Amino acid sequence: MASPAFFRWAEAWPALIALAVLALLPIGRVFEAPLDVGAIAGLVLFWKLRTTLFRDRAVALAAVLFACYWFPTLISAPTAVEPGKTWWTVGTLLRFLPFAVFVALALRDEAIWPRIIAGAAALVVLWLLDAWVQILTGYSLAGAMSSERLSGVFGADNLKLGPVLAVLSPFVFVAAQERWGLRGLIVAFVFQLMPVLLAGSRAAWLMYGLVCLVFAWRAARSPLRFIGFAAATLCVIVAAGLVAWRTSPAFDARMHRTLLALQGSEQAVDEAGAGRIRIWTTAGRMIRTHPIVGVGARGFRYAYPAYADPGDTFVNANGEQGADHAHQIILEVLSETGAVGLLFWVAGVAFAIRAWRRADALARERALAPAIALVAMCFPINTHLAFYSAWWGLLFWWLLSLYVAALFAERVDGA
Repeated sequence: MASPAFFRWAEAWPALIALAVLALLPIGRVFEAPLDVGAIAGLVLFWKLRTTLFRDRAVALAAVLFACYWFPTLISAPTAVEPGKTWWTVGTLLRFLPFAVFVALALRDEAIWPRIIAGAAALVVLWLLDAWVQILTGYSLAGAMSSERLSGVFGADNLKLGPVLAVLSPFVFVAAQERWGLRGLIVAFVFQLMPVLLAGSRAAWLMYGLVCLVFAWRAARSPLRFIGFAAATLCVIVAAGLVAWRTSPAFDARMHRTLLALQGSEQAVDEAGAGRIRIWTTAGRMIRTHPIVGVGARGFRYAYPAYADPGDTFVNANGEQGADHAHQIILEVLSETGAVGLLFWVAGVAFAIRAWRRADALARERALAPAIALVAMCFPINTHLAFYSAWWGLLFWWLLSLYVAALFAERVDGA
């Protein structure tokens, strides 16, 4: 009797490569190693199947989505304020396409997808366990907790735990619900809640809340039950927030800063948003000056001093650089790649939604976790990390690659 597909090395190694990208995400730039291996494998597959490759629906969708993501950077490069940085970005982003092709072709067996989702969920659960240890002891595998936020496996000098846990929470929800039903969903919600709250990222709070609402709606299946589930979820979140407020000085400081917005003044709102109002105002000036193709991908920090108000604390001492990025996806796209870039992104969203609408129910179930993760990650009424950066851009494309591959997976004979 043949072994299950996941345990046959010839079929398991592509899944292991894909999961290795996620597993190494907290360890500096090491996470790029499995990505590069996957990209090289994708180039080999591209060459072997070059005459028929783009007839494959998954590859075609991956290529279209990549074009919508990458072409804005290319178009912005000739007039970029910092050409070297923009052209470097244009070049380095190219590796995402062969990686997506590799995932689309190598993970097309539908039988392997429950294990991929479970594997990703298991990695997130390990990070959550480490976060809970840090909550209780002040230490995690990456060291002591930052004075400001729970840092977990990412370490005190890399405070990305909150956004990552929130974005990847759909994998935990899907795996828990598949195994234990509604009870598993409730346990997963409670287990993830406190680490997300204490990680201190308000963007993560909003993303996690959005994910919870989506799963509450799926579990309720009727408006009346959804209202009940949503109310119960809100009560648990408020209770957890009150506990965190009373027991965590860092969370208390975060909440006091957030509540400054209630004062209503521009300065108070800006302070409550950790200076985001200043950054967004400066981004608006860039957009008005460079409306068509922007200041160049990843050129925001170099253009910032020329558009900032006098005395802006984000401008460094020598006046050469400012805030790293726009901290909001639409403003990032508009300021760095202009209206042309935004049109490409809107087209990409339309293609991704069309693929979802045309997929059957089983395909949607396979793609559910990465789909909800992408919605939470890109939800426009929020603040965001930089989508054209090496780190957040890689996580974005890891999710997109899984989404495309899951939608078009099929039964492989002999599996």
